[in-house]
Amino acid sequence: MRSQPRASDSPAVRAIVTSSGFFSPSEIEVAVELIDDRLTKGEKSDYRFLFADVDGTLVGYTCYGEIACTTGSYDLYWIAVHESARGMGLGKRLDDETARAIQTIGGRRIYAETSGREQYEPTRAFYLACGYFEEARFADFYAPGDDKVVFTKVVG
Repeated sequence: MRSQPRASDSPAVRAIVTSSGFFSPSEIEVAVELIDDRLTKGEKSDYRFLFADVDGTLVGYTCYGEIACTTGSYDLYWIAVHESARGMGLGKRLDDETARAIQTIGGRRIYAETSGREQYEPTRAFYLACGYFEEARFADFYAPGDDKVVFTKVVG
């Protein structure tokens, strides 16, 4: 695990989020924009990362940041593991290490949002297994029949 980004992380992030088959081209571009923002701005970026490398290759990551105008509330923007590395416990480890990092800097709560579509049932089950609870559901948020589901994890 590492927290400092490398220039090679940008194409690796694209490959990781693309490998899931879940995300639209515009969502993939957002994931890449966030890592590029961190690479460009460094510590001045609002985005923080945790990277999981296996044999020198980036295979999973989280992106998180403090929610503006809050005290200790953080968004988990992305947690993703390359399809080829799933089932190794990396997602849970990334989540645990991210929660620990957030708690260390005074974070109290982590918020993660996902789709309510059937395709995302494994994602919602993952959050529950990692100690999150479903905080809110916004009907038809992304599109008709596609709810926004917000999960919360208390860390401090």
